[in-house]
Amino acid sequence: MNDFPAVNSVPWHVSAFRLVRGQPGQNALVGRIRELRGRILFDHGRRPDFRTPSGGYADDQALDFGAWHFIGRRGPDGPPLGYVRLLTPETADLFQTRAYLGPERYEELLRECGYDVAETFEHSRLVVEHQARKLGLGLYLNAFAIAAARCLGAKAMIGTSGTADGQDRFHERFGFLPVPHTRRYVEQYTEDVVIMLYRSAVPAGEHAGLVEQLETLFPDATVSAEQAGISLSQVSGEETTRRHGVRQCVSRLVAEGMRNDSSDSCWQPQHFDLGREPDRVQLLELLDSGAVREVLDTVEDQLTELVTSREPRLRASPDAVERAVTTQLAGAGPQEYGTWVWYPWSGRLVHLLPREEFRLVRTDRNRGRIDRAQQRSLLGRRVGVIGLSVGSSAALTFAMEGIGGSFKLADFDALSVSNLNRLRAGVHHLGLNKCVLAARQMMEIDPWLDIEIHPDGLTDDTMDAFFTDGLGPIDLLVEECDTPYVKVAAREYARELGIPVVMDANDRGLLDVERFDLEPHRPLLHGLLGTTTSEELRDLTHEQMLDVILTMVDRDRLSPELSAAIPEIGRTLSSWPQLASGVALGGALTAEAARRILLGHPRPSGRFYTDLEVLTAGDRSTVS
Repeated sequence: MNDFPAVNSVPWHVSAFRLVRGQPGQNALVGRIRELRGRILFDHGRRPDFRTPSGGYADDQALDFGAWHFIGRRGPDGPPLGYVRLLTPETADLFQTRAYLGPERYEELLRECGYDVAETFEHSRLVVEHQARKLGLGLYLNAFAIAAARCLGAKAMIGTSGTADGQDRFHERFGFLPVPHTRRYVEQYTEDVVIMLYRSAVPAGEHAGLVEQLETLFPDATVSAEQAGISLSQVSGEETTRRHGVRQCVSRLVAEGMRNDSSDSCWQPQHFDLGREPDRVQLLELLDSGAVREVLDTVEDQLTELVTSREPRLRASPDAVERAVTTQLAGAGPQEYGTWVWYPWSGRLVHLLPREEFRLVRTDRNRGRIDRAQQRSLLGRRVGVIGLSVGSSAALTFAMEGIGGSFKLADFDALSVSNLNRLRAGVHHLGLNKCVLAARQMMEIDPWLDIEIHPDGLTDDTMDAFFTDGLGPIDLLVEECDTPYVKVAAREYARELGIPVVMDANDRGLLDVERFDLEPHRPLLHGLLGTTTSEELRDLTHEQMLDVILTMVDRDRLSPELSAAIPEIGRTLSSWPQLASGVALGGALTAEAARRILLGHPRPSGRFYTDLEVLTAGDRSTVS
């Protein structure tokens, strides 16, 4: 075995061995190899033919005997994360390319290219687990197999390559070239397949230097079949994940991430900087755990966006963009640049630019409306949101627009089916606490947000901690709860601390603004409740609660639809009628008001209606 040079500083441990039919124990070893390949090729159902009727995985091929097999791991005791096979001319009658083309066409093709069957090897079955692909294991295994073939005297290599995931383009980077007129659809792989040829005497492709370097390592990487059997016996799908290289902290993180049916479910992502050795170790252990379901890496596209955001004129010259990206990397590899973010609730691992650069690009299209200095100012503000039904639209709009870098969210309720008419959520979120749901969605927009959640809602015990902490009071409150006591108690706190409050009433586009930061003695809710205090609103009956809410929202200004619906609540209607369009409008209205308040622009106290029915009436049209 041999620990060979790393792809972008990620080390890999590779072992190579050859299997010969008839030797003791080799049938069992072949079975483990076929199970490993079948599991990876199955790809969560993408290629169903690799799933057995018993629920296992298999990739049965007679040409496994007599072939060289290469296994890639993170370390000597880690689970196999990738595999590639190399067939020698001794088993040329079994080559997949021969079966694909037919014996006569196969030999004719080799002659046309100037090669003989006896000097041509076949490269096949490069398969890599999703979590190791973006870290470069496939690249190294491929280079290793080519290096081994050259070391064993191959004049040429031939193989079939899929095209759906760009595997053919991947092989071109090593010097393989597609053979014209050989591309066709193959049912088993559910994609088009093409024959590709590599000429050993003409090293080509961007990885030619790596292949030559690995030729010297191949002899030391070979192991006996017995050694290979011992190492492969450590692996059997998910069982391997439980037995190898997963620290307790990673296990807890994974466990929390998978429990999204609980009010205390995980909602904070984890960040990894590959420039820090502890982060690198922990990330690789996470990858080994099998918990990563999907790896998303578009950092090279993000780098292009970064340099063209700073200098839009670069877009006219691809060469200039490439030079700017190279300068930005400053000698670092793309895989090492930036931050890898792990979202345990979805199993996604995402590669992003560093925080400040990510935020610069993410808010680039705000410019012209919100300049860079204003964006930085807004990101320094702290916002509280009470009530994450209507309030979820506000919270997500704030996160998208960059209004606030720190949030406190409070809601005791869990998502139910009837909430799906207005909340941005899916059926897989049912039963999840609403502030946990909002926090997750906001973190998926900007994983560097500082979010604190109060999944028991706002109570007498949590009121102080919600409004103020060691950093001082929050800068703005978005109040969208349904309970009169909390609505008034929250305003009492806000007035005492000089915190502005905004609210969307979700009827006729009503935006409510109370500038307690400018008017410390302003009556709560514009005096609509007189001198009523929160203590007087405890333990109300249903009828009393309804009367207080109608007074708060000014019953004489309600829309005809809501006025007609109110008497039916509790009889023919289960609760207040609300529409997604109204909730979305509320998010926009509260965000616009909050942005102006936090930037010091004019936004006085008062009530303002953006009644879409009135504003889009026929007599409002600007064209005849």
